[in-house]
Amino acid sequence: MKNIIEVLKERGFIEQTTHDRELSNYLANGSVTCYIGFDPTASSLHVGSLVPIMSLAHMQRHGHRPIALVGGGTGLVGDPSGKTETRQLLTSAQVDDNVVGIKRQLSRFLDFSDGKSLLLNNADWLSNLKYIPFLRDIGKYFSVNRMIKSESYRMRLEAEDGLNFIEFNYMLLQAYDYLELFDRTGCRLQMGGSDQWGNIVAGIDLIRRLRQQSAFGITFPLITTSTGAKMGKTAKGAVWLDPDRTTPYEYFQFWINTDDADVARFLRLFTFLPVDEITATEHLRDADINSAKAVLAFEATRLAHGAEEAMKAYQASAGVFGARVIPEHLLPSSSIPRKDCRQDDQSMPHSFVSRSELVKGIPVFKLLFSSGLTASGGAARRLVEQGGAYINGHRVPSVDYMVSDKDLHNDEILLSSGKKKFHKIKCSDIALSQSQDVTGKE
Repeated sequence: MKNIIEVLKERGFIEQTTHDRELSNYLANGSVTCYIGFDPTASSLHVGSLVPIMSLAHMQRHGHRPIALVGGGTGLVGDPSGKTETRQLLTSAQVDDNVVGIKRQLSRFLDFSDGKSLLLNNADWLSNLKYIPFLRDIGKYFSVNRMIKSESYRMRLEAEDGLNFIEFNYMLLQAYDYLELFDRTGCRLQMGGSDQWGNIVAGIDLIRRLRQQSAFGITFPLITTSTGAKMGKTAKGAVWLDPDRTTPYEYFQFWINTDDADVARFLRLFTFLPVDEITATEHLRDADINSAKAVLAFEATRLAHGAEEAMKAYQASAGVFGARVIPEHLLPSSSIPRKDCRQDDQSMPHSFVSRSELVKGIPVFKLLFSSGLTASGGAARRLVEQGGAYINGHRVPSVDYMVSDKDLHNDEILLSSGKKKFHKIKCSDIALSQSQDVTGKE
């Protein structure tokens, strides 16, 4: 079995490590405890958090014990790392609510039963700190000259907003977290994004000074797409792990729209499929690369939302784009269906309209707006004028087009913005007794 460092390297997780040889020896000598911190600035993590989440999952799969540390305490301060402006400070109640949502999502990826992994909140120890003793016992080990040379602080010092004092304390608090976890759990490995290098090294140094013990660090690269865009960002904003913010169908579509050049890399990072199977996809083209994207989308959705939701999203996608037969030899370890599956579009965004409204006719721009395919009626008009609006796969001819019952196919109308954003209008007078129709009438 490969060393966990080798696994993380070949899958593209590692940018930097401290004490390379000592770290490899440490990880080779039995089960170890490691941790990553998660900032509770929202009630949900997003796709940009998947690299640290997946790294903890890999650690667990190789017999190590991961700690997911939710920053209920540091979240009240705000991490200046990677930011050019001050983060909005949250209240204790907001942080507590966010922690609940994050715990629920992490449980999809990590097994917390029987102490196999731990989910801790640094508010448990940071909230009880006394300021003067903390400065005397911890603050004396930190050089201000060295701190301001750190990348996270230097960026902020050069920014227009500058760096406020509460944020300046963040490095001390994160270092103290590492010390606290060392004392409580024997944790000697911290991992995090590349912007956390200075904070991680500060914690390593604090453990060495106060406990005369060695500790280690690993950082991950910033993941961008082949076009240079930040991973996990779309025109609508972040792609969330919370199904109430980003539905499983939308999550599936995010992955299936991966650029061809990113498929193999994302399969390595965001699935547990064997590397040798993924390597075989690197030179795929056309229909074969699209099948690989379907596997990526299915596996990523299965991890975040479960097998049932992944299947629903896969079937809904087949209902729009047509069922795809995934070859048996392509990524054979995937649990994606290999034959035509039943098409079920219930997971696709949809809404209802009464037949009487369709008989009268509804302006197409109103339907595009009310269905959420555009942000406003004006945007809907521009979409039609630019040739980007479609009904049942056919381009809408004009802004004045009236959608009517003549557009119904099996009591449904498929609206789309471009080739990737879809919404089904369903004609069901019965359903209108429970749902508001898309024209805004009861």
